[in-house]
Amino acid sequence: MTLTVEDAIHQAMETWRRLGIEQDATDEMAEELAADLTAAAFDGRSVTDYIGGDVDALAASWAVERGLLPTRPNLKETATAAARGAAIPAVVAIILWCAGTPGGLLDRDSEAMTTQLHGPPVWEVHHYPNPGTPLMWVGWAVCLVAAFFLIRRAVAARLQRRHDPAREETTRALTKALPFILLAAALLGTAINFLGEYAFPYFQAIVTILVAPVAMIGAVAAAAAWVRDRACPPLNSSRVKYRLPAA
Repeated sequence: MTLTVEDAIHQAMETWRRLGIEQDATDEMAEELAADLTAAAFDGRSVTDYIGGDVDALAASWAVERGLLPTRPNLKETATAAARGAAIPAVVAIILWCAGTPGGLLDRDSEAMTTQLHGPPVWEVHHYPNPGTPLMWVGWAVCLVAAFFLIRRAVAARLQRRHDPAREETTRALTKALPFILLAAALLGTAINFLGEYAFPYFQAIVTILVAPVAMIGAVAAAAAWVRDRACPPLNSSRVKYRLPAA
């Protein structure tokens, strides 16, 4: 269906209302958009060609350029996106731990008992290099790097879908903080592993497998929300701080 001037203006106004922009500003931008579309039509350009096919994106960008889009906290959305980005690396890290620890999935050590006619049985312990240990260390490094990019991308994409004017500032702040956040999460997982070994020696693996990933993901989510809270300006300052020059 061909997009008309009236359809474009109506859709843009609906977008501006959904974003919480005041009615006076909405009416002003609608008049400006109508004038631009009319001038484009005289130049032989269609509405779709002028807008680029995405009225919602154009309307949101106009609101951002004019400093009209309020900056919302979006702490829950940021934490959820960070947790989603950290989930796979955290689970893979636990799997690598199961493979690389003594007695783990790839540990080839074995014991054999030989009975004697006279005297107690003799135990023979055979030790072999554990291929899971280097795999675990290399895999953990890969998981940290993957978590860095996955978390940053997930948070940036989430804020972009919400047309957040503080998205770039949040992404920059998160990029600087993520190495420390991931280090803290890794130390937390290690502490839980040692706690399980000390307090629940017979159930250490169960404690580590069930508790450590949840704790690490939760720590990353909470830290990302804290970074967002620090990077996000107050609602009443967004009109000044994010005002961009008109194109």
